[in-house]
Amino acid sequence: MSRFTVAKRRKREGKTDYKKRVSLLMSKKPRLIIRKSLKNISLQLVEFSHEGDKIILSVNSRELKKLDWKANNNNLPAAYLCGYLLGKKALAKKIKESMLDLGMQSSVKKGVLFAALKGVVDAGLAVPHSENVFPEETRIKGEHIANYAKLIKENKERYEQQFSACIKQGFDPEKMPAHFDEIKAKIGAKK
Repeated sequence: MSRFTVAKRRKREGKTDYKKRVSLLMSKKPRLIIRKSLKNISLQLVEFSHEGDKIILSVNSRELKKLDWKANNNNLPAAYLCGYLLGKKALAKKIKESMLDLGMQSSVKKGVLFAALKGVVDAGLAVPHSENVFPEETRIKGEHIANYAKLIKENKERYEQQFSACIKQGFDPEKMPAHFDEIKAKIGAKK
């Protein structure tokens, strides 16, 4: 007679990989959790506790609006800036290192999740990583967005449909690299 063990609920639902979680917790370092949704990116520094994980720091891409960010909240430049903001806040709280936890999300090399990680690393937080997963500097600054805006500008209907959020804010997507540098400088100046 064989026995059947029912898997834990979160594993059955595809929400938690317990083997990966245990290996992250064994490091005894805070976990850097990066999550993306359709409109926002959120980053958290979390410590393990027997009563439940404790969130030390949290940053959401909506916080960029307080710094006058006028572009979308879910693109590569926004992800990098969120990571940079979290890294600066972590250093202010004397947190110097963490472990990356992407959870059950599919991680795409040079994608949004790794742009956020690059922001954290550039801010000065030590996170084990490989340099070849980071997006190029030109994409992080949003030059690809500016070039695309220039390319489709002749087709007014398509341009307005693609960049409707930016147009509502009164922002020209062709100025993305300069706007990125401006917001990054504001974060760097903030203590």
